[in-house]
Amino acid sequence: MIVKMKFLSLTGPKADIDRVVNKYLSKYEIHLENALSELQSVSNLSPYIQINPYKELLGKAEEFSELIGQDVPVTPEEISLEDSIDLITDLDKELTQIDNKRSDLEAERTKLSESMTTIQPFREIHYNLSSILDFHFIRFRFGKIPREYFKKFDNYIYENFDTVFYQCDADEEYVWGVYFVPNSEVRKVDAVYSSMHFQRIYIPDDYTGTPDEAYAHLENRFKDINDQVEACKTTMQKKLQTVAPKLLGAREKLESLSQNFDVRKVAACTKADLDTFYILCGWMTESDVKKFQADISEDDRVYCLIEQDQQKLLSSPPTKLKNPKLFKPFEMFTRMYGLPAYNELDPTMFVALTYAFIFGCMFGDAGQGLCLLIGGALLYKFKKIDLAGIICAAGFFSTIFGFMFGSLFGFEDILPAIWLRPLEAMMDLPFFGRLNAVFVFAIAFGMFLILVAMIFHIINGKKAGDIENVWFDTNGVAGLVFYGSLVAVIVLFMTGNALPATIVLVIMFVIPLLLIFCKEPITKMIKKESNLMPDGKAMFFVQGFFELFEVLLSYFSNTLSFVRIGAFAVSHAAMMEVVLQLAGAADGSPNWIVIVLGNIFVMGMEGLVVGIQVLRLEYYEMFSRFYKGTGKPFQPFLKKKTAK
Repeated sequence: MIVKMKFLSLTGPKADIDRVVNKYLSKYEIHLENALSELQSVSNLSPYIQINPYKELLGKAEEFSELIGQDVPVTPEEISLEDSIDLITDLDKELTQIDNKRSDLEAERTKLSESMTTIQPFREIHYNLSSILDFHFIRFRFGKIPREYFKKFDNYIYENFDTVFYQCDADEEYVWGVYFVPNSEVRKVDAVYSSMHFQRIYIPDDYTGTPDEAYAHLENRFKDINDQVEACKTTMQKKLQTVAPKLLGAREKLESLSQNFDVRKVAACTKADLDTFYILCGWMTESDVKKFQADISEDDRVYCLIEQDQQKLLSSPPTKLKNPKLFKPFEMFTRMYGLPAYNELDPTMFVALTYAFIFGCMFGDAGQGLCLLIGGALLYKFKKIDLAGIICAAGFFSTIFGFMFGSLFGFEDILPAIWLRPLEAMMDLPFFGRLNAVFVFAIAFGMFLILVAMIFHIINGKKAGDIENVWFDTNGVAGLVFYGSLVAVIVLFMTGNALPATIVLVIMFVIPLLLIFCKEPITKMIKKESNLMPDGKAMFFVQGFFELFEVLLSYFSNTLSFVRIGAFAVSHAAMMEVVLQLAGAADGSPNWIVIVLGNIFVMGMEGLVVGIQVLRLEYYEMFSRFYKGTGKPFQPFLKKKTAK
């Protein structure tokens, strides 16, 4: 069901807006609209512009809250605004000092990591680095050569070259090392190494000892700094954990005040003779409006106007669904298709009843249905998963139809069939001959649902004041009379009863089709509009003919689509029969492992397929006839205060 809404406008002195929002509006759910957009006819309106003073503090509170890191949930403590500001300010000062120290340490750690990466490949040089770096008559170059070029260098150049290359490390791509060259040959040798794609690595001159000793020193320093960084984090975390309840309470307080302050974004201001007034506009449920009016009745600084004529409003009412707990999980299917517009029927109860019923008919097994019922109920109770609630309802009807079909985990000889067995039930029909009874009942049930969908379409058209959709549409009164008459004639023919007279058949079939064919010009005549056929008579008749042909084809195809109900009922019984045959149930000593695994497979695979097929029937064969789903959701702007 769709909750009834009222549009209200609030006004009062500009400086009083915070008091009104915090004292009154925060206790209710209100969907605010932009006042400047809603009140376009009001002159001299201006936006309410003011910087949010809580936003920066709230950002720090949220940042600190994320650093608490406690696995045990913390209950927020009630705290005043002044104490919240003092707490966040003091924490910011104290934690900023620790965080600055941590940042400096992390910067030093990064440099150490880079130095360790630089020197690590040269750890095999067992010679004092400072001595190498102090050479005067021999030049040296630390670096790396791509492996493919190093092989060429070693095979063809190195032996006849005035240089010594000391290899230190290697991997799949590079060979690291250092080469030495006399001062007199440095240019020529550097040029040759450069042609071998030698990439020089510069070693700082502040290292002492061998590269391995220097690396060990850097590694120890890195570990020490890393410990100090972790100590800073631990100190910050412990500090935050000691004030966690107050911190979370301060965050909630600032979050509420910041959100309430942001009401100004959708407010407008108007200048009076002596003062400036704010204006807020929005939607509230009828029950909340009554409580709100009673709440402000004694406050002479708040003025509230309730708009009774929604036709005068620029915005459409938002949609808020409220259904009994039994049907609430099925709101998921409604939202997937689209929320109903405010003046539409809410199809949630309809989809809940039809979806669960059709699923049960297509998946009729008392044992498997009971498993779905219990499993879905437990998941919905403890995890609050909407799909689990839907599975629970579907499992309930699966269990009922399991008893109707006499099926228990695929066994057909344990329970007596209260109604029929899908694989065996047959019936004779005029013209068609002998058919499976389940298919016949599926078609009959589909016709009934299509008629119900047409009635819903007429109701929606009536609510919207749409004459064409109510009377002349394919799913309107004309379509209902035609399709209803067709159903009645088929039922009379199949049951061997006499058909109505020819004149009655003409009235029932021809007149509704003519109304559907001429729906546009007839609607314009009723509305007293001119230009009944804007594209000309020839185009009107050609277009009308093909549209009417499509209408008749859709009636036929939509009706036949419900055959899948019977098809899946029969296929489910057939699949379980195959499982029992594979388990050797016919011999009297079945393999219970095969039976259990077969039941699990059928429940998983066929349950998923049936669920999708039923949803397809809901959307394409029923929803498409009466439901648009163009509503906008009811979104409360403010965080509602709850009683403690």
